[in-house]
Order: sequence, then C-alpha cells, then structure tokens
Amino acid sequence: MHAQVGQCGNQVGCAFWNAVLAEHCLTPTGIYDPDKNNIRGNQDLANPQADADQDGVPDVLEKVDVYFSIKNQGDQTKSRSTFVPRCMIVDLEPGTVDVIKASPLGTLFKPDNMKFGANGAGNNWAKGHYTEGAELIEEVVQKCRSEAENAEALQGFQFCHSLGGGTGSGLGTLLLLKIRDAFPDRMLCTYSVYPSPKVSDTVVEPYNAVLSCHQLLENSEETFIVDNEALYNIATNVLKQTGPTYTELNGLIAQAMCGVTSSLRFPGQLNGDLRKLGVNLVPFPRLHFFLPSQAPLLSQQNTDLVRLTIQEITNQVWSKRNFFCNVSPNEGKVLAASVTYRGKSLSAEEVDENTLKIQTKREDEFVEWIPNNIKTSIVNVPPTTSTSSGTFVGNTTALKGIYQRLATQFGAMYKRKAFLHWYKGEGMDEMEFQEADKNVRDLITEYQDKEDATVEVSGDENEADEDESI
Repeated sequence: MHAQVGQCGNQVGCAFWNAVLAEHCLTPTGIYDPDKNNIRGNQDLANPQADADQDGVPDVLEKVDVYFSIKNQGDQTKSRSTFVPRCMIVDLEPGTVDVIKASPLGTLFKPDNMKFGANGAGNNWAKGHYTEGAELIEEVVQKCRSEAENAEALQGFQFCHSLGGGTGSGLGTLLLLKIRDAFPDRMLCTYSVYPSPKVSDTVVEPYNAVLSCHQLLENSEETFIVDNEALYNIATNVLKQTGPTYTELNGLIAQAMCGVTSSLRFPGQLNGDLRKLGVNLVPFPRLHFFLPSQAPLLSQQNTDLVRLTIQEITNQVWSKRNFFCNVSPNEGKVLAASVTYRGKSLSAEEVDENTLKIQTKREDEFVEWIPNNIKTSIVNVPPTTSTSSGTFVGNTTALKGIYQRLATQFGAMYKRKAFLHWYKGEGMDEMEFQEADKNVRDLITEYQDKEDATVEVSGDENEADEDESI
C-alpha cells in the first residue's frame, strides 16, 4: 500500500502513479490499453497473444494487483477490468488535494482515501505531529486498515513525504508511527525528500528534519534519501535542462521508484522484493538509509547516440553524477548495494561480470568485513523511458555527511533557542529537541565506527574473535 503526505509527498506520489500507469499500459482512469502495449514493443502486432501467458494475461498486467485493487472484476479478465490504486492521499490543507482532483488522475483514486485538514501545518513539525495532524490521524489509519484488509497478502507500506515542511515531516512520521503499531510485522519503506544545502525553502528546515529523522530511525525499515540539490544538478548538468521545474524533478524520483518496485510488479529472472532488499542492505537496524541512483539519465538529443549496454548502465549507476543525493562516494564506504537491471533478454552472466569488475576496480570503496555485498536482480519488462535501465540502491557511510550538515544547522539555531516558541506553543517540550539531536549525532558516530572497522587477521585459532572485533 502507498501513502503520500504533504504537498511534496503528493506531487512525488502523483509522478509515481503517472509512471506506473504508463509501465502497466493503463489509462488515467485505470483501464488497460492494448495500443500502449503494442507501441512499447511488448507485443507482436501480428500476434497479440505473443506477450500473454497461458491465461491470456499480458506481462504488464500479470502482477498489476501489487499496487492496484481490481474493481468490479466479476467474470471479466484482467485486461478488461478497472484498476484502482491502493493509495492514501493526506494533507493538512485542501489545496493539494483539489489540484489532484482537477488533474487527469483525479478520477483514478478513491475519493474516500483522500483526507485533508483545513488549516495547514505552517511549516511547523509540532502542528503536523501533535495538534492539527493528531485530529486527522485516526481517520487516516482507519482507511489504511480497511485498504490493507482488502489486500490479499499485504507485504508492506511505502510513504512519500518531505522532511523540511510541517505536514510531510510531522504528520508523515506520525502516520508511520501509527502504522508501525498497527502492522508490526509488515515492511515500512519511505521515500523521503531531505533538505539540501543550496535549495532551502524554509528557515526551520533543520528543526523539522532532525525531529523527523529521530522518528524515521525508530519506525522506518527502509528509507530512500532524495535531495533537491542533487536532482537540480542532474537536471541541469546531465539532462541539460534550463530552469528545471518541480514536475521534471519529481519525474526523476518517479523513475527511481519504478526501478526499485519493478521486481514487485513484473516477472524477471532474479526477483527481489522489499523484504529481500532489506535483508541484503541493512546490516544493522539503525543503518537503514539508502542512496538511490538511476541510469540511463540522458537528455532527449543524446538518447539515440548512446548504446545502452549492461556495462554502460553499470558505470552510470555507480557514477556520482547520477546519485539522487548530494554525497560523494569517497566520503565513506559502501556497506551493501543492490542493482536492479531492466530490459528484454538481459544476460545474467554479463550482469555478474560487470558487478565483479566494479567490486575489483573500486575495492577501496567497500567495507572489507562484508564480502560479496552487491545484490543484483533482473526484470524482463523495460521502463517506458528507454530500452533498458538500471536502478542502484546503496547503503553507504557517506550518508553521514547529510546528517552532519543537519546537526550543525540544528545546533546553530537551537543554541540560541531561535524559533523554539512556535513548537512550544503546540505543546512540545525542549527535551524532545535534545533527544532528537542526540539520536542523530549517535547515528553519525555509528556510521563513522562502521567505516573505520577493519578485519583483524590473527591466525586460524582466533577466527571466532574476528567476528567480535567487527
């Protein structure tokens, strides 16, 4: 199930649904369009059943019910059914929801699953988490529960939100907390837009972000970190766009989200899912923050000039300029990584070869105490943007840089108690700020410890001690 909270979360979420509709060849009203499938080259025009399995269901619809519930199927086949996203849309002001209702996707979502307040959170985390948000939360959780009950085998939840404002950060983390209580054994995965140094929307971003990170540390199981500055750099330097809009930046995030979720939604040679991703990428429960990257990222004029081989895709996803987060790989070490390749008839052997090359060539960039720490999966259905693609998800200690920056900005304001009265006015205590700050600083220390850890080789008889030294 998918939930999108706040203005940023809803815009990113809608970009994701647009991309998912295109990949499953669905119209904005949730009906399968075989013409779109033919255009994508998934079907043989002379033989429309070429792409379908024994039941006559095309590949693009085979696992469509991962994100969609089927409305009024009855005796109809999948290709004639109407699909409704399993989605919750939440905001504390009605403006965002009105925009969604007026958009082409307006009739796609269940109107009952749109919940909004009247006042907004005014960029105040405390309003989203304690006052305005608390009035709305029970209704939202009830709707999530009924959606989850209608699902056949719920694997988990994914959230889209930002950490700089009030609703996405305050209400987003409150919803995360409530869902964790209601569904303790399900995967909770968030796509979180972090504040970036050059692109700042509000003065109190460091407060909101640190308070949110405190919650994400405790309640999320997988958090994909995206920041606006990295997206701007990709849009201007790689895609050669002048003055990129939020729509274009959200389209980039949607591409990565589609890549991460592709193995849930399509058949493939080596399948992955949210739980497999977590098991392979999270060596310690607190270190569940991921750096995403996507390839190919090409401007329109360059699309036809580049030959998309597995080697080219592998080089691009491991390249700093494709990272969706403003960190440098040489500022830390990779704990674990996962790369999902998408495209028709990709060679598993070639994927393994290129993965081995990366591990050998960049040996210094990996921690030495986790061997073979790159997971790969192959999905047979290509994205709509290119003939093949790769999505990289890395757990790297370089992410400590983001938290160091937040902790520094937070400390500078908190030392002088600046803007604190707005939060106290909503019933918050100063202790909560101190706890959040300490938790984030502990995370930075933990990243540093894991980066500095080495394997102490001390003879065969002391092999058991090696594990302890790690």
